[in-house]
Amino acid sequence: MTRLTSKPHSHPRNVTIVGAQWGDEGKGKIVDLLTRSAEYIVRYQGGNNAGHTLVVNGQKTVLHLIPSGILHPGKICVIANGVVFDPTVFFEEIESLEKSGAFHGHHPHDVVRVSERAHVILPYHRHLDRLREAHAAGVAGTGKIGTTGRGIGPAYEDKVARRGIQVVDLIRPEILRKKLETAIEEKNVLLQYKFGEKPLDLEAIHAECLRIGERLKPFIADARLLLQEALDQNRPILFEGAQGTLLDVDHGTYPYVTSSSTISGGAMTGSGLGPQAAGEIIGITKAYCTRVGSGPFPTEIEQTEPELAVKIRTIGGEFGATTGRMRRVGWLDLVALKYAVQVNGITGLALTKSDVLQGLDCVKACTGYRFGGRQLPGVPSSVEVLEQVEPEYQVFPGWPAYDSSKIRHPNDLPVELREYLGFIEEFVGVPIDILSVGPGREETLVFHDPFGTS
Repeated sequence: MTRLTSKPHSHPRNVTIVGAQWGDEGKGKIVDLLTRSAEYIVRYQGGNNAGHTLVVNGQKTVLHLIPSGILHPGKICVIANGVVFDPTVFFEEIESLEKSGAFHGHHPHDVVRVSERAHVILPYHRHLDRLREAHAAGVAGTGKIGTTGRGIGPAYEDKVARRGIQVVDLIRPEILRKKLETAIEEKNVLLQYKFGEKPLDLEAIHAECLRIGERLKPFIADARLLLQEALDQNRPILFEGAQGTLLDVDHGTYPYVTSSSTISGGAMTGSGLGPQAAGEIIGITKAYCTRVGSGPFPTEIEQTEPELAVKIRTIGGEFGATTGRMRRVGWLDLVALKYAVQVNGITGLALTKSDVLQGLDCVKACTGYRFGGRQLPGVPSSVEVLEQVEPEYQVFPGWPAYDSSKIRHPNDLPVELREYLGFIEEFVGVPIDILSVGPGREETLVFHDPFGTS
């Protein structure tokens, strides 16, 4: 049979970055590292409840909404449709980046684009988020989810309930008014009769949204079309996720999760591209585990080894980039990591913060869960079961302290660390492509470049 059309050229190797734990794995640094090989960097889900910390030439930058690739000149950073977008935070970041010279003489809207389909976080979303958390904390038999109070959940609720406000609505006054009327009607019932708060003022909110829309207009784009054109022109794309696999609304430790799809599949629904665009899928994991907020954490050592927990948290700077909240600390959970590899289709790992564990007498890794006297086959779906599992550990000799400035090759690593890394690879079934040996951009070993450029 003769083809009527020739087969299209294959696309360059794109890369999707996902958190393979409960978030806070160091994705910002890895995105910053890989951005040098990409032309487009896409944030595809979540909101400003995520924080990515980057250290470049000793200077720390924390970003909550704008993709981490912004620190590289000549890149296009896209906030895609799967994100819930807080304009206040966005403009704060734009102003901060302008002061630091991050735009390299370009106008910000030349390098940062916001999807017209993204849903907007408005002040009433933040207000409801905080009221609900406070209410849950005070009701017997229930507890806080541990949200950041940034309005993420309520904004996603409005999106799914088909009463959300999209970015494009901010520049359409009459349509905006109608949508706000629908959204505010229900919010006022909640505020007045459940929480005893004052009702929202439609006119004031409408005027504020129009003001925001006018300022935002130069940044607004059809992000799906922009990215499809990049794909058709063989321009490499880096997809940047927020949070982590175990906070995924479908596959995480529900209900102690975020409100979006944090796994690699979310990159496609959150950007409007087909699954062929995902490319290599890199899962970011620490050499140990942390978790912020409530929820099960099988390998947590806050009670069993409290002094070590404090030590790791202090050395690792384990405090939330967004809220400053103390992160709970535990040993590396290989059962959960293997689960993350499977649900994401991870092709390679980037392991961070191996330097934090240097100098310990021993290091542990969880290799199994026991519950009710039997070993479980993997991560249980029931959060109530996960809260009660007993972790089984493999114990490794600790590795001596090393000078990260002298680590340029795998053979420069302490043999104990190499054995630990080898065990991880064998257990989860994928290689460690990237190893971070310190916080700086230069303190990184790339064993395999997922973009295939070196």
